[in-house]
Amino acid sequence: MAEEKCPQLVDYFVVAGLDPAGSWRPLDEEGRASSSGAGGRAVDPVTDLAVIARGLGEEVPEGFTCIERTPGGHPAELSSGLLNNPHLYLCYRRGHAKPPILDLGVLYEGKEVLKQGWYVVETTPYSRSASLSSGGGPAAHRVFLTYRRALDSQGLHTLGVTDVSLLLPSRGETAPHAFCRVDKNLNTGMFGPAMYLCYKRAVAKANALVYEAGLISRYPEEDLESFPLPESVPVFCLPMGGTIESWPINTKYQLPVFSTFVLTSASGDKVYGAAIQFYEAFPRAVLSEAQCLALGLLSVVDRRPITNRSLHVKKSVCVLSHWPFFSVFQKFLTFIYRYSISGPHVLPLEKHISSFMHNVPFPSPQRPRILVQLSPYDNLLLCQPVSTPLPLSGASFLKLLQNLGPENACILLLAALTEHKLLLHSLRPDVLTSVSEALVSMTFPLRWPCPYIPLCPLQMADVLLAPMPFIVGVHSSYFDQHDPPPDVVCVDLDTNTIFQTEDKKPLSWRSFPRKPGKILFNSLTNLHKTLEQICTPGQEEATLEFLLTDYDQIYRRQKQLELEIQEAFLHFMSAVLRGYRSFLLPITQAPSDSTYDCSSLFNLQGFLKSRDRTQQKFYIQLTRTQMFTHFIEECSFVSDGHVCLEFFDECVQKVSVDVERPEEVRLIDLDESHGGEHTVFIMPPEEPQQADGSECPALYSYETFPVLRTELFDRPQDQLRIPANRSAPSSPAPRRTKQEIKVAQKRAQKYSTVPDMWSKCLLGHCYGLWFLYLPTFVRAEGAKVRALHTAYDVLKHMENCKVVLPDEVCYRILMQLCGQYGQPVLAVRVLLEMKKAGVTPNTITWAYYNKAVLESKWPSTNQGGRLRWAKLRNVLLAVAQFRQPIKRQQKSNSLGSEAGQQDVIRKCWALLLVENMDNEARIPETFTRSPCRSGASRGPSGGRARNLDENSNNVASPTRGGLAGKLQQLLTPTRHRSSRYPSRRVKLQDWRSYSNTIIYQLPFRAMSSYFCNLFRLLVAMTTDPALPSSLLRCHGARLLQVQMSSCSLCRTCNSLVYDEDIMAGWTSDDSNLNSSCPFCSASFVPFLSAEVRDPGPLKEEAAPPGGSEDSPQHCNGGSSASQPPQVTVAYLSPLVLRKELESLLENEGDGVLGQAQLLESHSILFWNLLWYFQRLGLPSHLLQLVRASAWVAPLARTLSLSDSAVVRVRLLWDTLSPDIEHWPPLYILWRIHSGASMRSYSWRRHNHPFSLSFLEEVLRWVGMNEVHKAVTLFLDTVSKHPSPRGLQRSVYREMLFLTLAAMGKDHVAAFDKKYKVAFNRLTGTLGRQELNRRRAQPPSAKAVDCRRSFQPTLEC
Repeated sequence: MAEEKCPQLVDYFVVAGLDPAGSWRPLDEEGRASSSGAGGRAVDPVTDLAVIARGLGEEVPEGFTCIERTPGGHPAELSSGLLNNPHLYLCYRRGHAKPPILDLGVLYEGKEVLKQGWYVVETTPYSRSASLSSGGGPAAHRVFLTYRRALDSQGLHTLGVTDVSLLLPSRGETAPHAFCRVDKNLNTGMFGPAMYLCYKRAVAKANALVYEAGLISRYPEEDLESFPLPESVPVFCLPMGGTIESWPINTKYQLPVFSTFVLTSASGDKVYGAAIQFYEAFPRAVLSEAQCLALGLLSVVDRRPITNRSLHVKKSVCVLSHWPFFSVFQKFLTFIYRYSISGPHVLPLEKHISSFMHNVPFPSPQRPRILVQLSPYDNLLLCQPVSTPLPLSGASFLKLLQNLGPENACILLLAALTEHKLLLHSLRPDVLTSVSEALVSMTFPLRWPCPYIPLCPLQMADVLLAPMPFIVGVHSSYFDQHDPPPDVVCVDLDTNTIFQTEDKKPLSWRSFPRKPGKILFNSLTNLHKTLEQICTPGQEEATLEFLLTDYDQIYRRQKQLELEIQEAFLHFMSAVLRGYRSFLLPITQAPSDSTYDCSSLFNLQGFLKSRDRTQQKFYIQLTRTQMFTHFIEECSFVSDGHVCLEFFDECVQKVSVDVERPEEVRLIDLDESHGGEHTVFIMPPEEPQQADGSECPALYSYETFPVLRTELFDRPQDQLRIPANRSAPSSPAPRRTKQEIKVAQKRAQKYSTVPDMWSKCLLGHCYGLWFLYLPTFVRAEGAKVRALHTAYDVLKHMENCKVVLPDEVCYRILMQLCGQYGQPVLAVRVLLEMKKAGVTPNTITWAYYNKAVLESKWPSTNQGGRLRWAKLRNVLLAVAQFRQPIKRQQKSNSLGSEAGQQDVIRKCWALLLVENMDNEARIPETFTRSPCRSGASRGPSGGRARNLDENSNNVASPTRGGLAGKLQQLLTPTRHRSSRYPSRRVKLQDWRSYSNTIIYQLPFRAMSSYFCNLFRLLVAMTTDPALPSSLLRCHGARLLQVQMSSCSLCRTCNSLVYDEDIMAGWTSDDSNLNSSCPFCSASFVPFLSAEVRDPGPLKEEAAPPGGSEDSPQHCNGGSSASQPPQVTVAYLSPLVLRKELESLLENEGDGVLGQAQLLESHSILFWNLLWYFQRLGLPSHLLQLVRASAWVAPLARTLSLSDSAVVRVRLLWDTLSPDIEHWPPLYILWRIHSGASMRSYSWRRHNHPFSLSFLEEVLRWVGMNEVHKAVTLFLDTVSKHPSPRGLQRSVYREMLFLTLAAMGKDHVAAFDKKYKVAFNRLTGTLGRQELNRRRAQPPSAKAVDCRRSFQPTLEC
């Protein structure tokens, strides 16, 4: 098997920032490129708070700003509700003299304790009390303002308060955009409105210049063929631009900031980026004088350098991947950054980068946990993503619920479903991406089709003015200079607020359909409470002991909670779209320009009418969105998301069934398999050694993050290669999905406990096997359209037999083949047959149906009237001919002889053929003649011997079923005629040439459906490998017979277990090869035996004379001198066989089923497929592989077989290799006494008590419906003359096979009923346990039903 490279974990490593040697493009205040070099200066942070009492004569302190008015223009007096109003006002001061204030609060003294690190504004600047409550009240009622200040070492680049405001909600005021509100009333007096404090936080920056970030270096330098590096990556690494800043000297560096982003390609594929931003020193020499002045590095008057400030630049390192392993990438990038600022090191930085990119494999089921040792002190754990049918994304539903809460999460879902303009902002870039990804994921199966930028750079901020829906995330500092657009819904993830314009009605989750919306809100509320309990600040994960022992215990519950939140949204979407599939419209005619419209694909009005009237507004808004239209198109046509849509259909079905108790319905299987998984260790790159074995000196140290050098990277290793899963390009894609396999397993597990359904389940999987083989069969057939019609007839037969199909693969494969071979009308008929069977097509089947009818050429509808009149005339003439025997019956009260009926049928058939052929075409003379008889005339003795063995291969018997038997009945004279050979015999070449004449000259559409089916019956028989032996004998062909049997021996109790008992003992596990013995209940592996025999030339021979037990008897003539080839393979359940076959097709393509090496390389699959196809009478080309295989080559050379040798299969009930040390079975003894032809068995001479009179006595009791006496006679005889080695066959089998050999197959069903009655009668005298001990029990109900379903009955 070929090997290919496994999915690569990291595609690119990028360093972005400002190259000192390159050119810089400055950004103006709006984030666009400009020609000026000055950047926007941020607002100074708030450093001090004060409360003044103007009523007592206090003034605003110098440098302070007093808040005189609220945002609505009302007075902002803090003490308006006090009786002795001192007219208190709030003041604040900005600057950089002190560390900024981080948070504001309100303290109710006496009711709560001041938190650590907080300060209280106790007095005014004039040393009066700053209490906001009544001055004369008790101390327990005092209210003070509080604040929290940053540490001295965190003064720069700290998230501080930049603005303060006061609100009066009773006046209709709300918090300004991006402001945090303190939910404590400042007015505790008896009068006046409630007042609340709110404030805004932002990063306190120093002097800075902002430029567009550029690419400094990358690895690899060449673009990957499948994914070229986008040019916009540096911009996303530094979305707020690359900044040059001047800091006060000795200022500590800010910790690296982690951010994530998502890039979407033109094809819709997502690429995930993870980056860390950090500051490093920057040389002053590359700056111009204007830039130094702007940064405060030169004095304004005399241009002298200012030496107490340092210069720094922002830089970023980033990895790009198709997989959202954000936490893993964060640890790796942090290690790389720390490695660059430490040192010196023996290994360069490039060695660690290439080691991570090339040596760390992608986690797979074979290696689900990867422990990467980055250094002796740094490691990380990489786990396989949770396997669900949902699309993989970088969503974090935990962060969504954590930052928004249940109500705002529901409002955000409503805004997304109705395609509003959504603007998310936060001061944490990584939260932006995680929540944005969760937002577009919770609308599954609807996909957001509009602009989607989870982390939008300043250069792309113009997208906020787009006249279309969008989902955009920006850094909150964007609003330091800009106001939000008026028609955009702003979501602040830091303050858990949703800001909407006042001129529109605010969004409310109560607009949802009542019941699904209430269930969603309640579920999210409960999950939010659980989330608050289990989510704690980040734990330390650096130690190896933690990664190997505590990882699962700490994070398993969080992973489970993540899926439960996602499942809550999936519940809601399944309930909202419940029943949508029944409103999809099929395409049943030739496509036109309007075929692709959503109105032609979906019954929108019917869907809306099926919803409650109170929900109409929501559904009208939903169905008008681009998301819904795109969803209908995905459901109607083949797309990459068909597996996800099929999973959603199953969720809809679950919710529809259990809608009354939705909390008990599990839609997503939680992953609990990480506890005992295998862990793969990846060691760090090895350090080189000198020639004498000593350590190399540490030469690599970096002042700034270096420019990557290509020569220092290691070349990729080959250890990431895994076996390739390749499929042939021409193989049909619509095989079972993982979800269909899971559903089939559950259904099989359910049916295994119901006896009458288990056989139908096995039968459905058998037909599924044949339809998986169907593409190979059609490709090998010359008349491909006829092969497709044969498959359609199989579907109709399955419907008539009420076969339980485990999935829709049978219909799906036939639909795709109809599209491949241009048969759209047949695809429509398959769809109608599917609906007739009560099967609603899922998304995958529906898509392939539409693909077949849209891409195929439809037949012309402009047929002339001549063809229709000819069709009507032919049918009327044929019906008139068929009515003639009925008229004769009415006159003579007799239908006439069988020969007369045969002549009438031939005359009608000939009339149909002549009327539908051209003038030049004529029916061969042999068609109106009687073909040769299958045997010579037999005397009374010979006839008696043949009638006793009705299970021999007597193809001339009128009771033979199948196509061959019907044709033989049609063409063979009755026994009332003289048994002589006709003057002219039918040759096989005549039949083949005649069939070709009919195929090319007979118009199918000019015939009625009845005669068309009869015609196909005749044509199919001309190429059927199971042609009647009489025709083959006339041709003189050589017959090669393959005999097969599934009879297996249970080694535990030494009993033979037969086919239906094996089927009944199989389990629903598609990986279990065992069956259970019906006698000892032991598990054993059944076997399928096959051997090739040469019955000799195909000529009629008289029955051999009767012989004794020790004289060998031969079946169908002589036997070859050489030992016939034999093979024994495991007998697989259809469930197991289907799983193995799908694995084979997935790995090697369906072309392997048509190769001659299939018999040698996959013998188990081959013989099991041949067995099931022959059991069900399904056509295949597997017998041609037998004739061409090396398995029968020695026999072919011995017999000088040509390529025209005919291979026939004979399915036997009993074993092919009986144990000659045991007594012969009763049916063998009967055939010996009757002189019937049979296989050659070298039975030893045994002193058994089964004489001819004993056999006749048993048959007499069976014929008289006294089976209990026959069983008693057998048991008494065996007990009087016990066998030294025991009996391998049960009493039931001995009686059944004897009845079958003497009376024929038609008595099997009747014998089962008689034997069951006899067993119940004998239990009263002998006891059930005794009968079971002596193996006299009848087969189980499950076994009998398996035999009844897999008709016809096998031969003995």
